Amino acid sequence: MSRARRIGARRLLAGLLAAGGLGLAAHAAWIPAKAVAAQALLERAFARALADGRPARPWPWADTEAVARLTVAGQTFVVLRGGSGQALAFGPGHLDGTPEAGEPGTAIIAAHRDTQFALLGRVKPGDRVEVARRDGRTVRFRVTGARVARWDASGIDPGAPGRHLALVTCWPLTALRAGPLRLVVEAEML
Repeated sequence: MSRARRIGARRLLAGLLAAGGLGLAAHAAWIPAKAVAAQALLERAFARALADGRPARPWPWADTEAVARLTVAGQTFVVLRGGSGQALAFGPGHLDGTPEAGEPGTAIIAAHRDTQFALLGRVKPGDRVEVARRDGRTVRFRVTGARVARWDASGIDPGAPGRHLALVTCWPLTALRAGPLRLVVEAEML
């Protein structure tokens, strides 16, 4: 092989490796970027829900709607109905089958550990959590503790006495792959 061909082959290989690296970097940034951009559309949908008193979809083809605004650790997120992968790709989700925040029982809100709920590692007992509901009512909670549990043995009872909130995400927060553990931050209504 001639010297010119070897140089050309090396340049081609370097170009392919660089393109592959850029592709991987773009893929890694996609979910966090999508979650941030979606919050602006979700905020508009939640404002419409407050004004109209009816559920509002953030975009016409959405299979969910904005149901609340959650403030935790100094950050605010619009919460979507349901815990499907599609909903959680854009923001925290209020899990079906659990009461609305502030109603009797335990409301459960889940989000990805690498987007909105990355901050749960900083939350400690005594911290305040606020949930603005789409009916215009705002309920406040105090964090009582945090624990790690298997996804299928969380011990969270949506029908438990009292008015509670559980914020749930995958554990450990720095993991690169999905696993069976969940971080559960528990709070009680003030």
